[in-house]
Amino acid sequence: MLFKLAWGNVRRAGRDYLVYLLTLTLAVTVFYAFNTISVQVDIAGVGAQNPGMGETLGGIISGLTVFLAFVMGFLMVYANNFIMKRRKKEFGLYQVLGMSRGQVARVMTLETVFVSLAALVLGVALGLVLSQLMVFFTASLFKTQISNFRFFISPSALFMTVGCLVAIFLVTLVFNLRVVARARVIDLMSAGRQNETIKARNPWVSAAIFVLGLAAIIVAYVRLLHDGLPYDGQPEAMQAFLITTLIVVVGTILFFFGLSGFLLKALQGARGLYWRGLNMVTIRQLAAKVNTVSFSMAIIAMILFLAITSVTTGMSLASVMNSTVERGTPVDYTTSVMYYSQAIADEWNADPTISGGEGGVTFAAPTEPVDLMAMSANQTLNADTPDAQPFDLASIAGSYVQVDAYDSTPRGASKPLVTLKDLCDAVDMPLPAGTESSDVDSLGLQVISASNYNDYLAFRGMETLDMPADGYTLLSDMGETVNRVYDAVLKQGVELDLGGFKLHPVQDHVNADASVFVNSMMGMNSGTLVVPDAVLAALDLPPYTSYLLVNYAAGANDPESDAYIAAPRRYNDVIDAAGNIVGGWGAEATRSTTYESVNSMNGLISYLAIYIGFVLVVACAAILTIQQLSGVSDAGKNYRILSELGTSTRQISHSVLSQQTIFFIFPVVVGIAHSVVALSVIVDLIELFGGLTIAGMVSFTALIFLISYGGYFCVTYLMSKGIVRDAIRARHAA
Repeated sequence: MLFKLAWGNVRRAGRDYLVYLLTLTLAVTVFYAFNTISVQVDIAGVGAQNPGMGETLGGIISGLTVFLAFVMGFLMVYANNFIMKRRKKEFGLYQVLGMSRGQVARVMTLETVFVSLAALVLGVALGLVLSQLMVFFTASLFKTQISNFRFFISPSALFMTVGCLVAIFLVTLVFNLRVVARARVIDLMSAGRQNETIKARNPWVSAAIFVLGLAAIIVAYVRLLHDGLPYDGQPEAMQAFLITTLIVVVGTILFFFGLSGFLLKALQGARGLYWRGLNMVTIRQLAAKVNTVSFSMAIIAMILFLAITSVTTGMSLASVMNSTVERGTPVDYTTSVMYYSQAIADEWNADPTISGGEGGVTFAAPTEPVDLMAMSANQTLNADTPDAQPFDLASIAGSYVQVDAYDSTPRGASKPLVTLKDLCDAVDMPLPAGTESSDVDSLGLQVISASNYNDYLAFRGMETLDMPADGYTLLSDMGETVNRVYDAVLKQGVELDLGGFKLHPVQDHVNADASVFVNSMMGMNSGTLVVPDAVLAALDLPPYTSYLLVNYAAGANDPESDAYIAAPRRYNDVIDAAGNIVGGWGAEATRSTTYESVNSMNGLISYLAIYIGFVLVVACAAILTIQQLSGVSDAGKNYRILSELGTSTRQISHSVLSQQTIFFIFPVVVGIAHSVVALSVIVDLIELFGGLTIAGMVSFTALIFLISYGGYFCVTYLMSKGIVRDAIRARHAA
């Protein structure tokens, strides 16, 4: 009996359950499709190039799914509250006719089970289709070829999806049963006649709150634009960023909190608009709704800001790596050595836990760079095994060059001869946003000799540089944020005073292509000064870093040479002729591994950005949908009165459309405003490492919003029209 009643209720109240069913189906579809990533990467051939990528990405997606499931769970509770509100009188009638609260609770449980099972079946079916299509998307992201496509079902993804759905179901059920257990029959039966209590605020107070919130948002914008993002991790910068975040959150809440009274007062002043048609009704209902949902609208605006920013930033970062990786991989293999300063050597020699005390190792600052090709022979392949042998890099090298960079702080000095801040001051340009709190004022540019740089240019097949005795130039493979400073220095002919030597630029812009010393997906050379050999010798600068760039004898991307580089290896100490440890091995990379890393990072970032962005947008759109449907349902009596007074259904529907358009657009406008400011700072940050354009990514983000957010808006309006028609029919039937 209860089973039949519950099934009939679901069929009869299908429209009420539509938002619940739609959102839950979308959640199941996305959860299943994205959790099949480990299978997708295998079919797409990613696993062959990046072993373990499927497990890594699958683990991240699984953890993120659990978090998003909690978000969707509470969203479903919110959606179910709308259904409960619509059917309170019905549940009260059941109890009047003799059903116990336990029987009513069982009916509700069965209804929730039916809808959840329908969402599971539809979601998994759509997820199966989507996951097959995503294999091609995965192959595109990771730049691989699909050699053996097959239809697949992932038991682990299905288990994860069912587990999340069960958790959402249980949370929803608990809240539903709580409503039935605590509600009195009289309250349930009179639910349809209860009016919403609207707390009116003094319009001047509302205006003051609105202005205060707007001012706080502007202050937060100014602070963020000035301070930038705290990418250097300095405590002062982090504290300032947290304060800015708190200001914008509070400002957004105050903005929406005071908007209702301010909006009503402002529109009432425009009497020609206020008294036209149903504008008075529309405006007053808008003010009342904003009054009651101001906090949720503020939260929605912040979530939309997070969604827009995460999708745009993630996809833009992937675009940067794609655009810079070709320039950033000039040779088949690069490695480097970082030399110790005298201060570090003295500190480590004095620490017996590092040096080993008397009879142990000795650290020293180098007097001159070491030969990296010769030093690499001290490394051991397959160490501590019967196959142990010296690493013979020369055996696979065709041509190579070593670039030796020196610290711009002379021996015995405490300050560098030239820093980025010095150059910014010389051309009256500010430091890049976010670097004000870093150590750019104490960290000097590295210096290389003109002859060494010409050796590098000849190795790269580029035109060598004619360096006069008083000349200099600047190198950097970073993005526009830093390079615009160097370009200005060169173009304006800024004279540099280095230890009494007056130097003048010999170029008018930075050649980023001729500034790459290591294989990397992002820019790594933040600033290098090229000076004449005689000047470098006279300045007595200590070695800072040596770079070794190698092209394989067998040709570019030779698999055997790559395999030789990738074999297990022990990196022994970098020592000078006296046996002192003078440095440590830095990062090394082959051209092929760098490209593979870029493809892997692109796939990872793109998946996370799309996954997070889509789910957050759906969550926000569903909350707004439920709010608006609940509001239309509550206003049913008002629409009946308007109909009795002669207002056409078309006019009423137009009023509802106007209200819902504003409620859907306002949070988006605020979220977009927050995103524009944040993205302007993020663009500057990403441009530190490479060129960036977000035009394509903004279009991609807009497409996600159009499909998901716009789809929910259409569903909201269509369902609202049905509620309005039902209310008017009830008047005619009476």
